[in-house]
Formats: sequence, C-alpha cells, structure tokens
Amino acid sequence: MLSESPYPVGTRVVVQGKRGPEVAAVRGEAGRPEAQARYGAVLRAATPGDLDTWEDLHRRAEDLKWLLRARARERELPVKLVAVEFTLDESLVTISYSAEERIELSSLIGELRGHTRARVNFAAIGPREQAQMLGTLGACGRENCSSTHLQDFAPVSIRMARDQQLPLNPEKLSGPCGRLLCCLQYEHEQYLDLLRDLPRKNAKMCHEGSGACGKVTKLHPLAGTVDLQTDQGTLQGVPASELRRAPDAGAGRGPRREPREAPAPTD
Repeated sequence: MLSESPYPVGTRVVVQGKRGPEVAAVRGEAGRPEAQARYGAVLRAATPGDLDTWEDLHRRAEDLKWLLRARARERELPVKLVAVEFTLDESLVTISYSAEERIELSSLIGELRGHTRARVNFAAIGPREQAQMLGTLGACGRENCSSTHLQDFAPVSIRMARDQQLPLNPEKLSGPCGRLLCCLQYEHEQYLDLLRDLPRKNAKMCHEGSGACGKVTKLHPLAGTVDLQTDQGTLQGVPASELRRAPDAGAGRGPRREPREAPAPTD
C-alpha cells in the first residue's frame, strides 16, 4: 500500500479505501501523489486497538461467509461466495462472489440482519480477483503475484508470449486462475526493444561471414541470435548483427507488425 509517510515496509496502517477505512500493509515506498486517490490515503499507523478490531471483524466475516454459503445451498443459488469483508468502522460489509450468469442475491441480506447493522454490498468478481483473495502458489513455487504485490490487473495478451518466443502451451501460460500469467507483462517492453534489432521470423537473410542464405526459423532475443535454415538444408545459429537481407527478399529487419490482438480478459 502506497503512503506519503515513511512507514517501513510491512507496517500495518489504516487507510481510507474506496469502501471506507481499512487496515493495510505497506508494500513499498511512497509513489506519485495521484496514487493516494487510487489506493487510499494513509490515515495513521494502525494501533493495537485497530488491529484487535480488524482481527475480530475478520473472524466474524469468516463465520458469516460459511453461514451465507449454507443458505445459498439451501436456496440452490448457482453462486460461489468467495469472501466477506468489513470496513474497520463496520459501516459496510462487502460480499464478493462469482457466478456464471447474472444472479439476484438480495434474499441473503436478511440472513445478515441479526449479525451486523452494516450496509451490504455484493461484488461480482472474476478468476483473477478470486486468486488474489484466496491466495495460491504460482508455477515458480512462490505465492501468486496477485495476492502479494499486484494491486491492479493490467491486460495480458497472447502476443506477449509470442514476442518472448514462448511455446504457446495454454497449461504453461496460464496461472492458477486459468487466465494468462500476469508476469508475461513484466519484461514485455524489454523484449520489444530487443526484437527491433532482429529480423522477423521467416525472413530471407544471408550470413555475412559464411555467405549462407536461408530462412529465419527462430529468434533468440536475449542472446541476440537467430536460427537460420539455410538453402542447403543446414540449421545455423548466428548473431543477428552478422545477417543481411537476401537480395531477393523484402524488408527483413524489425519485428512483424501485425494487428493488435484483443487482451485476455482480466475479470
């Protein structure tokens, strides 16, 4: 959580979030001023009383979550109740859920009246938000990015995987949430810079040293090399700086500029 005060990383603070006052943990140094409005301004360092209240509200929220799940099953509602969260002042309780189609959940509000006077807000969430709330392990063996340091979900597209020369295997490119890995965006800009100095795939190129000509079959952006399938049928790994365009070929430098693909859904 970003703050304008030099709270050490890991410090528990009270922030004025979009839903109301909440307890949060400092994740990094203070950022741009506009981040205050986006993530919530820090009101103060959390006191022992704040933390006790927050823990008590968390326990009550867990109890209510299981109660509502039971009532939803009794009513045969096609919904998955993911989380119940109170604001620190207990003015609002947010019930996060996922459903295949639009569903009316107002019948569950009555179940809460005997347990809290807070205003009830139902929030439909997607797979990435579920992973953020529930917490899972990523392919790297560490806790997933969404539940540790990510505060927003940037659009991720299959184009990012292609630009990084990754095999287009859905199982390896998808996170625990079933969507494209958030980390595909981390180094994408660097790969685009590296690809500008490489010939496009399938371009006809010639190696200046050996004079061999052929078709580029694979790019290695980090190494600055390509695999060249020569006209003689051999496969050579050569530095891209030692290649020139074949006399009978069109433009061969720079990545292919194809129509932008629609980003993968982030909900």
